Amino acid sequence: MEEFDYVIVGAGAAGCVLANRLSESGKNSVAVIEAGGNDNHIWIKVPAGFNKTVYNDKLNWGYETAPGPHIDGRKIKFPRGKVLGGSGSINGHLYVRGQAADYDTWAQLGCRGWSWTDVLPYFKRAETRVGGSDEVRGRSGPLVIEDQRDPHVLSDAFMSANETLGLKRTPDYNSGDQEGTLLYQNMMRGGRRWSPVDAYLKPAMKRVNVRVITRALVERIDLEGKRATGVTYRHNGQSHTIKARRDVILAGGAINTPQLLQISGIGHPDDLAAIGVAVKHALPGVGHNLRDHYAIRVSALVKGAGSLNEKSRGLRLVGEVLRYAIGRKGLLTTAPSHAGGYFKTRPGLETPDMQLYFAPASYGGGRYGTTELDTVPGMTLGAAQLRPESTGHVKALSADPTAKPEIQPNYLADQIDRDALLAAMKYLRKLLATPPLADYVIRENFPGPDVQTDAQWMAHARATGSTTYHPVGTCKLGTDPRAVVDPLSMRVVGLQGLRVADASCMPTMVSGNTYAATNVIAEKGADLIAQT
Repeated sequence: MEEFDYVIVGAGAAGCVLANRLSESGKNSVAVIEAGGNDNHIWIKVPAGFNKTVYNDKLNWGYETAPGPHIDGRKIKFPRGKVLGGSGSINGHLYVRGQAADYDTWAQLGCRGWSWTDVLPYFKRAETRVGGSDEVRGRSGPLVIEDQRDPHVLSDAFMSANETLGLKRTPDYNSGDQEGTLLYQNMMRGGRRWSPVDAYLKPAMKRVNVRVITRALVERIDLEGKRATGVTYRHNGQSHTIKARRDVILAGGAINTPQLLQISGIGHPDDLAAIGVAVKHALPGVGHNLRDHYAIRVSALVKGAGSLNEKSRGLRLVGEVLRYAIGRKGLLTTAPSHAGGYFKTRPGLETPDMQLYFAPASYGGGRYGTTELDTVPGMTLGAAQLRPESTGHVKALSADPTAKPEIQPNYLADQIDRDALLAAMKYLRKLLATPPLADYVIRENFPGPDVQTDAQWMAHARATGSTTYHPVGTCKLGTDPRAVVDPLSMRVVGLQGLRVADASCMPTMVSGNTYAATNVIAEKGADLIAQT
């Protein structure tokens, strides 16, 4: 039986960081157990490969949501990475920290040590960034953050239209103050995706005190009374037990972490009884408080700008491949969203409550990121409420670790969320009618001019909105009765030898894409784990 100081479950955005930081002193042995395989798939490395990876069954858990009661009973595909790097190897590689107020809110909710002032040093430690202020940006960290290598003319027109409507251009939306319009920063190095594997895991794997086990599914957390002693996992058809001298650390993310806790007998007694699992440690918050960003989009046919749609076919695509091969520029360096913005949908808000997305490309039927680019020139504008009030859950439906859990984000359950999206959809249409963006518009083709009333707009949101792949919150940090993780130590409340440090820890949603916040949870979490 193997034994390590730390056993980390999951080699994704958080697990890669934990493996690196907890092993770098050389004093601790670390095992990392990952259900997926290696990350040598060609489309993982090419930034524009997002469309080729996000729904790839070989790289994905293949989840979908339960029918949404407020979105016409639809199920929505819910991809999560099943590969080294996790979702950090298949995501849209936008780097968005959120607002300073997000982390101050965590501290106000009882998470001492998690204010913006507290986490900023970890954001800086994590990154290598050219540009921005030394006060808020890091210069020598493992995570490389680049500006776009080949900005599109339509992106500039989008930002100029926002300026016309009163939204300033912001020089660095990752400074803690997001408000304004912008070009997104990317997790890339030299025009290639720079994943958590590249940044953290590969350097760690060179150390003699680190072992990474791939294609291994953890079946349960092994407990002796109120202490976790290790895990049992299945590899090549056989079960193995691995012991943790210090801690088992869960880093499977907002879906897999609560599921593993539940099938191991840790969670709400009612949830465990429903799947026939004996209660080993009652903890009612496990799997609850699920939050995700729900995005709506509009698209338009364009003229005179050379959208990415035309560049993705025929001889033009051949040219783009050559541009990428020679200079790491062009179509293949792009992310799903190029430009964006943060604005307030109603008076009285202290900080923006809405995130904007823009791409000089469009998809058939308005479907974003799930199909090939449209055959006609187009562009897409999108919006997602930054801090949704609607919450849902993740529940294991079986004690079988291979069975998929129930994922219910409960999108649009709260009226605040519906009102914010309604305002955002109207703003997007206004943008399309505002020069210089309007100069490129032939006509809006999704949802189209027939949609005019509030009721019609909300019908559009219910029928076509989708996840932005940002689930968080299902094992939240805190001190209240629904808290799962102690914010001072990352320990699962009431247990010894078991910690959680991943996106499931977020008590509330951060304002934007969640990779950066997950990274900082692991960076700070590694210090707390080592110290306590």
